[in-house]
Amino acid sequence: MISKDLLRQVIYEQREVNEGLGVSRQIDSLQIESPEVLVISGVRRCGKSVLLQQIRSKQQEQDYFLNFDDDRLLHFTVDDFQTLCDILAEDFGMQHTFFLDEIQLIPGWEHFVNRLYRQKNKVFITGSNAKLLSRELGTLLTGRHLQQTLYPLSLKEFAEIKGYTWQKKDFHTTEGRAGLLNLQKKYLDEGGFPQYVSFGNPRFLKELYSDIIYRDIVVRHNLPADKPLREVGYYLASNNTHRYTNSSIAKAAGIKSIETVSDYISYLEETYLIGILTKYDYKVGEQIKSPRKIYFIDNGLVSQIGFSFSKNTGAKLENAVYIELKRREKDIFYFSDGGECDFIVRNGSKIETAYQVTMSLSEPSAEHREISGLKSAMDAFHLDEGYIITYDESGERKLPDGREIHVIPFYKWVLQPS
Repeated sequence: MISKDLLRQVIYEQREVNEGLGVSRQIDSLQIESPEVLVISGVRRCGKSVLLQQIRSKQQEQDYFLNFDDDRLLHFTVDDFQTLCDILAEDFGMQHTFFLDEIQLIPGWEHFVNRLYRQKNKVFITGSNAKLLSRELGTLLTGRHLQQTLYPLSLKEFAEIKGYTWQKKDFHTTEGRAGLLNLQKKYLDEGGFPQYVSFGNPRFLKELYSDIIYRDIVVRHNLPADKPLREVGYYLASNNTHRYTNSSIAKAAGIKSIETVSDYISYLEETYLIGILTKYDYKVGEQIKSPRKIYFIDNGLVSQIGFSFSKNTGAKLENAVYIELKRREKDIFYFSDGGECDFIVRNGSKIETAYQVTMSLSEPSAEHREISGLKSAMDAFHLDEGYIITYDESGERKLPDGREIHVIPFYKWVLQPS
């Protein structure tokens, strides 16, 4: 157990740390006001703690705060939660709003949070391991929590940090479009980790990647070495947005066991470092057997850790569209049945939208390929319209049967969402 004096020291010293509230992150106010436990999850250093502080700064009760990602709390156990409550009550009086940062580091934390909820407290927590959070939330807190996944900065948030503003006319003037394109290029290159966007130190991204690999995977899962895992990460990043199978990765990385590769991919996904896109099929078994596509949580991160992906603007564009769709909480798949469509969006049991992503439609062969792939999805799901997201081209295409395809640049799709 941790001593009361040390715990009190941590509480007060953390109160003195002022990292600033940074760019305003978007979250539904109904989630903040509802009585359920609000869980903010996401990859390390994407801004969860800042969002928690932004929420905290607007609450009448602000004193019951603790960040568990502190080396002085390494020996904190579930038995220490009552001591924490005692100190908070003694020093700040009775309050009913708790702010608990990176609480998943404490085994058994869900029992404490469940008790707080049953005692009519409002609890805000953050965490950076999807599997731990989902497993523990799915036991004691089923129906008692709301989950908000936070991603690195959107293009709009990126622009705010860079001090860039725009007006409606900028989407239509030569000078305005030039500024938007410059903003978009920087965003696709730098990604959206707030600290890197603010200060531009590549060491931050490299060390962040190493922390995720070592602290969140190697140590947590007691792996004997990190080299095979890094080889898998190298392969995935080098083939970002492409299809893969576990056997193809095993062969490329020199790993004999396909099960080991499957575990490594699962570990990377747990940390929110990567996302997996499956092929849409009415038969679940076919979805499972089909090759999957890999996407990374941030373009800047992949660019800075030494992979060839850094020069592939087309892959960066597709990766950015994937992240944006996930940020909008869309249920997405890729479609392949003769032609291939990059993203289809499911709402309940119905496919409601289809997106194709390409740098340009200027070459006739490229236009034919991209429209054919999109049309195959529109035909399969009886869609009256579809979207092609480009680097800097816009317009409309009409199919012979009258259906429409909207061509829109990425920056306009994000900054002026329909």
